[in-house]
Amino acid sequence: MNLFRSVRTVTAASGDGVVDWGAVADAAKASTAAGSLDLSATTRNGYAADVRDARDRLRALGDVAFDLPDTVEIQNRHHWIDANVDTFRRVMAPVEREVPEALFPGVTRVVNTGTLSFMLAFLGRHVLGQYDPLLLAEGAPDDRDHALYFVHPNIVQVADSLDVSFPRFRRWIAFHEVSHAAEFGAAPWLSDHLETRVERGIDALAAGEVDRDAFAELDTAMTAVEGYAELLMDRAFDDDYADLRAKLDARRQGGGPVARLARRLLGLGLKRRQYERGATFFRAVADERGLAGASAVWERPENLPTDAELDHPEQWLARV
Repeated sequence: MNLFRSVRTVTAASGDGVVDWGAVADAAKASTAAGSLDLSATTRNGYAADVRDARDRLRALGDVAFDLPDTVEIQNRHHWIDANVDTFRRVMAPVEREVPEALFPGVTRVVNTGTLSFMLAFLGRHVLGQYDPLLLAEGAPDDRDHALYFVHPNIVQVADSLDVSFPRFRRWIAFHEVSHAAEFGAAPWLSDHLETRVERGIDALAAGEVDRDAFAELDTAMTAVEGYAELLMDRAFDDDYADLRAKLDARRQGGGPVARLARRLLGLGLKRRQYERGATFFRAVADERGLAGASAVWERPENLPTDAELDHPEQWLARV
């Protein structure tokens, strides 16, 4: 890890765009230790077994037909940063095309490059697993693969810091991420639904406006995505995991002032709110109508709960 090289890379950002994406990747990786990927055969087989077990249990439990992504990777932090630079580049493309020419383009490029490299470096040091539906990727949805990533050095580090069993913690992360694969498998329309809201929101920002409806609809849909995954986890995981969740939440609320500010700016508190609000909604629905009733949310876009229904599941039950 070389902070001086990271800063030097950002200040040397070049090119014609408002972001130097090569410098973003280089700076983020310069300020972030890659971490070891020296996996034993037992550990590598453990990841594979966890993913397979999660797939089989979730298929049987939710009566959902879905396949794992073709891309399932055990990554170090630099691998994750490279993969997500591509994601950020796709999402930011409309803004880069439409943003007016800055008064001081070189300064603007350095600021944008530095901001994004800081974000990716921070996330790269904290992300444990990721199910990536590859929104805004080129090609038709049927031709676009999804991806599943495990950031091994972070999983090892966090398991150690929480004083929990690494195999159990690794398995918990696998079940959570495969739960997202089950959702997207149950709802082939979901990628397009989310992508449309992302595009509307980004296009509005590029025009100097804020499409509040698009962002509200995206938040509601993501709350359903996170909440349903929590419901599946409740039913599918080997045992109670309240201790893992409590320890991880306590760790995330700690840290120094820079870490707390970064979490706030990156909306990580919002993600936790989505987990809690969505899980409360789906548990109420499942208690009333069973898991099959809760799974009706994925039959069509109109079955997604509204913002009001998330807090009043009885209204969703009456409507759907």
